[in-house]
Amino acid sequence: MIVRNQKLDQFLRPGKRVHLVGIGGVSMRPLGLVLQGMGITVTGSDMNSSVSTDELIAHGIDVAIGHRAENIQGADCVIRTAAAHNDNPEIAAARAAGIPVFERAQAWGMIMRAYKNAVCISGTHGKTTTTSMVTHILMEAQVDPTVMIGGYLPMLHAGHRVGKGDTIVLESCEYCDSFLNFYPTLAVVLNIEADHLDYFKDLMDVEKSFRDFANLSTHGIIANGDDHNTMEALKGLDVITFGVDEHNRIHAANISADWSKFDVICDGEFYCHLELKVVGRHNTCNALAAAATAWTLGISGECVERGLASFTGAGRRMEYKGNFAGADVYDDYAHHPGELAATIDAVATMGYQRVVLAFQPHTYTRTKALFSDFVRELRRVDQVVLAEIYAARESNTIGISSQDLAKEIPGSVYCETLPEVTEYLRKIARPGDVILTVGAGDIYRAGEALLEK
Repeated sequence: MIVRNQKLDQFLRPGKRVHLVGIGGVSMRPLGLVLQGMGITVTGSDMNSSVSTDELIAHGIDVAIGHRAENIQGADCVIRTAAAHNDNPEIAAARAAGIPVFERAQAWGMIMRAYKNAVCISGTHGKTTTTSMVTHILMEAQVDPTVMIGGYLPMLHAGHRVGKGDTIVLESCEYCDSFLNFYPTLAVVLNIEADHLDYFKDLMDVEKSFRDFANLSTHGIIANGDDHNTMEALKGLDVITFGVDEHNRIHAANISADWSKFDVICDGEFYCHLELKVVGRHNTCNALAAAATAWTLGISGECVERGLASFTGAGRRMEYKGNFAGADVYDDYAHHPGELAATIDAVATMGYQRVVLAFQPHTYTRTKALFSDFVRELRRVDQVVLAEIYAARESNTIGISSQDLAKEIPGSVYCETLPEVTEYLRKIARPGDVILTVGAGDIYRAGEALLEK
């Protein structure tokens, strides 16, 4: 269990200087901007320059490219991403100099304590989409929320928002138990599967982490009553269940064939009618979670209807990128077999003649641990193109490659580099195809390069 370090309070104040290691990350970037908005002087560093670091620099934040000990000079404290370990030169220098080092999640935890409503949305899958849906609803209800999403939301032109209201909504990740640093007033659990097995021992260990997270909530737990692992993890706790099945307190009724239209029933009463612009059963579940959150917060069904009517998806979540040679190109962040299954199921309702899926596995440990599940899902589509595994925070000590997947998937093609992926897609694309670039790394570049020409 993580020990909550109350001392961070004294550093998150106007006039202090805070250095962020890994500032270009999806939740580090908004953290830097939120801290700057609180009157704190923010500096940071990242291994590579990117759109994220460019944005921070444009906002007046001093960002160093490359991690060096001198980058922390003048800092009152250091906040690090989960990927920065004690052997990082900046972390090592801070520890040697007696400068306190805190985790990113601890900072978000401290920030959320200032809000009356702290809505923390967790789950193995669907966090970004559901947090985005809740954001749309809260904006429609004029709650003026503060928001932290692990992705890009077109409505915000960003993945974060600093509001003046009494509500904060955060995407809450279980990796390294980081969400145990949070102070939720309302905890949402979308689903639970075995993942991040470079940190967790097994599914039971993952379930324990989610139970500990749910127990932190002071005013309620919203959980997927259709998900067996979630119900096992939260057994004995007082939860508000949502789901497709009627046994849930919040459930769907009169569902259309493509899952996009349905009524939301709360405690036996009609709450709202939803007409989604995103497809798939998984998005019906995400919308039910968002509606359950709004209902619990006392927001009207009309605001839920209008908020979700304007939601067209978050960045890299079945995001339409364009058309090449008569084939529609989409990009999706799915990097777990469960997410692949949901994406493939959704695409099956869209009426394409052929599904071409370019997949980039994310991390060596995940690929090995869930190997047979990846093979099972990838075999379901017409054509698989495999990019090499995206290392992220890891080194390949396992000796695994996407070539190993290719050997188990009939007709699949392995490409060592992303330009090779693009060239192969260019060669095979035809009218009636849907081309999907899928993965949590940089596979999207292959699709974007296809469309550039």
